[in-house]
Amino acid sequence: MKGPEKTFMQQQISKVRGEILKRQGSMDEKEAVEIIENCILESDADLSLDGYRDAVQRIYAHTRSRLGMLEPYIEKDSINEIMINGKDQIFLEDGGDIKQIRGLFDTEEELEEIIRNIASGVHREINEMHPIMDARLPDGSRVNAVYGNIAACGPVLTIRKFSKERITIEQMTARGTLTEECAAYLRVLVRCGYNIFVSGGTSSGKTTFLNALSDFIPEGERVIVIEDSRELKLHNINNLVQLECHNANSMGQGRVSMDMLIKASLRMRPDRIIVGEVRGREVADMLQAMNTGHDGSMSTGHGNSVSGMLRRMEAMYLMSAQIPMDAIRAQIVEGIDIMVHLGRLQDGSRRVLEIQELVDFDNGKYVLNPLFQLDRDKRLVFSGNQLLNRSRLMLKGCELND
Repeated sequence: MKGPEKTFMQQQISKVRGEILKRQGSMDEKEAVEIIENCILESDADLSLDGYRDAVQRIYAHTRSRLGMLEPYIEKDSINEIMINGKDQIFLEDGGDIKQIRGLFDTEEELEEIIRNIASGVHREINEMHPIMDARLPDGSRVNAVYGNIAACGPVLTIRKFSKERITIEQMTARGTLTEECAAYLRVLVRCGYNIFVSGGTSSGKTTFLNALSDFIPEGERVIVIEDSRELKLHNINNLVQLECHNANSMGQGRVSMDMLIKASLRMRPDRIIVGEVRGREVADMLQAMNTGHDGSMSTGHGNSVSGMLRRMEAMYLMSAQIPMDAIRAQIVEGIDIMVHLGRLQDGSRRVLEIQELVDFDNGKYVLNPLFQLDRDKRLVFSGNQLLNRSRLMLKGCELND
């Protein structure tokens, strides 16, 4: 936007805000648009029809929408991710393709205002003293923001949208994420209370997969969900408690961490505990929960493979306590029964790449029992190995077709 146009827009935004402040009580969208249109018409600006429409849209976004000019892209279903590297570098993942758009923001202050609006909506804070923020939008979309004082390109905002449609295992099977045989196998494992850990790289679909697995939890169980930012949507569970971490305020007070929530959840009489994602020292508390009778607990984490995820867990555990590695491995083996690993193939599709039973550790190495793996044609197939730990199957009276 050129200088005179920018000045015009700033004047109109200021004028509209003044008119809105004069009004008492709530105002609907139609009334707000009328005020904006009247202000533009009174300005005697020489605008084309397209220029007039653009001006109305921009002024409305600045004065009425918490997400500003981003709102149309948030609302568009085909857009999965919004990546903003300063006011002039905006990228969208639309239908699986990455494309760049320009001219969305006139100043860095506009972008920073949107970031602050998102933060205030979930009672979080971002400024030069607290320049990094993880948050979410009301629809559950994940937000990460970095203030301009620590990013050379200016404020950085990344929004990973969640589908408005809740994806089920049946839909994943139809899309080829996993096979019907694998889905039936997992259904039995979840119902019988096996502790499951889902690993994968960035944007591999871990949270969506965990959400779908929760559909297999039997009715009547009390489930405690713990997340950094609330993303999981467990619709089939009536006795449900969802807890969310909280950052400290500007005075350094009020912080509620994931490990604090996990400890608190143990006193809530849970049948199962679901931890959205472990990134650090909270892995120790997650394993304690899995080792204290909360069968069927689940969690996710970033890893390049099942073996890589197990090594990462060891490193994260050491952030909490300096104890012998064998003791850590014993906690991991006793706490986790099944490892499910997801990934993205070259065509961008998200797939289950392997499912392994965590059996034991011997001479510093984990003993794994492969259950499902990709064959040479990249098809997920049953390995032919029987599940070794069958105690929960017997307790629940379930059978596996292995």
